[in-house]
Amino acid sequence: METKKSLNGAEKFAYGIGAVGKDMVYMLSASYILYYYQDIMGVSAIAMGVILAVARVFDAFNDPIMGVIVAKTKTRWGKFRPWLFIGTLFNAVILYLMFAAPPTLSGGGLVAYAAVTYILWGVTYTMMDIPYWSMVPAFTQAGKERENLSALARSCAGVGSAIISIVTVMAVSALGHAFGSDADYERVGFKYVALIVAILFVVFITITCATIREKSSVEMQSASVGDMFKALVQNDQAMTVVIAIVMINTALYITQNLLIYFFKYDFSPANWEGNYTLFNTCGGAFQILAMMLLFPLLRKFMNTMKIFTLSFVMALSGYVIILFISASGTTNVYLLLIPAFLIMAAIGMLNVGITVFLANTVDYGELKNGRRDESVIFSMQTFVVKLASGISALAASVVLTIFNIQKDETGVLSELSDGQRLGLRGCMTIIPIVVLIIGYLVYKKHYKLTDEKLEEITQELEQKRA
Repeated sequence: METKKSLNGAEKFAYGIGAVGKDMVYMLSASYILYYYQDIMGVSAIAMGVILAVARVFDAFNDPIMGVIVAKTKTRWGKFRPWLFIGTLFNAVILYLMFAAPPTLSGGGLVAYAAVTYILWGVTYTMMDIPYWSMVPAFTQAGKERENLSALARSCAGVGSAIISIVTVMAVSALGHAFGSDADYERVGFKYVALIVAILFVVFITITCATIREKSSVEMQSASVGDMFKALVQNDQAMTVVIAIVMINTALYITQNLLIYFFKYDFSPANWEGNYTLFNTCGGAFQILAMMLLFPLLRKFMNTMKIFTLSFVMALSGYVIILFISASGTTNVYLLLIPAFLIMAAIGMLNVGITVFLANTVDYGELKNGRRDESVIFSMQTFVVKLASGISALAASVVLTIFNIQKDETGVLSELSDGQRLGLRGCMTIIPIVVLIIGYLVYKKHYKLTDEKLEEITQELEQKRA
């Protein structure tokens, strides 16, 4: 095995810039695909919800298969970079096609187009996502260097997501009006935004592939669906954390899917694009700052479990405040920045806590079952986040269908009735509140890996290893 040298600045930058592009693509799809096909193209909301949910079920089988393929690959360029580059090229093309649906399509043809392109997008995203994260051991040294690079990549991924949240709606408006008509500016705008994101994605990943060298050969462990199920059944603490991950992300994604409708048709229709962008800008900043600054600060005064509880309280308070603000009849978007801080900062800290808890369950599982299921347990995190996005998209589509928030055949959505407003506001806040409470109750009742318990586990493991 070739001795690994410490990473230089160019390699760190190259890997981080790849994460930026990767999550720009993911966020564009996760946040706007339902809105694009339902509100702009006129596809039935429930049809889109089913498509998005089915695609996530398909991922349960697609992800492990891709992991096996990557693990068995041997080329002069390594096992990871070829799939990373090929997957990126295919995914970029599919991303553009997904947001460039032919305007002449309608009915079943449009539904079929949406289903095929979205499922292909998921397949090709997996094709590059798995090698991206799996290649880290091939060019880093175990320990601090590897941990620091993973943390850098996660932060860069957050930047990519934030960029899409901040610029998409305004960029769609600007490009749509520049290259399309007032009647179809959103359709045209999304096509050009997707094209730009796709090009940036290819450029960023090309930098990653050209700069990073696989300095050693690593054995890549790929988790099958059976491996995941077995690891969960035999590790009650991992099961608890996975349920919490699903609940936290489902609550967040339901809000994200319905938020654009709230601004466009309820809170401030006249200037919804600017207000929606401001809300997302501040929300994304609050989430990143909470992960990078607020969590470490609070950690000096309390343990992770207490921060976790505080974060749940913050998120629930934020949702309640949104209900009161929207019921007041105000259109002052700055008031919404208060719940934006509470919810998004809480989500940021909850995700940090979840990562810590998930790592703790590995040691717990080793003591209980005599083996470390590290790769299996962490591979589940990606799948359950995707699962949460599918569940939330289906839930949001049901809400849009029940309250008939759908444009008519002329492409116009008339002003919402009082019942539609109450339904949209209530589902955007109360459903996430219920989901978060369920997640917290499961965590509170079953998660028992306190700092004291972890110290005991560590000592027992050291004795066994000795």
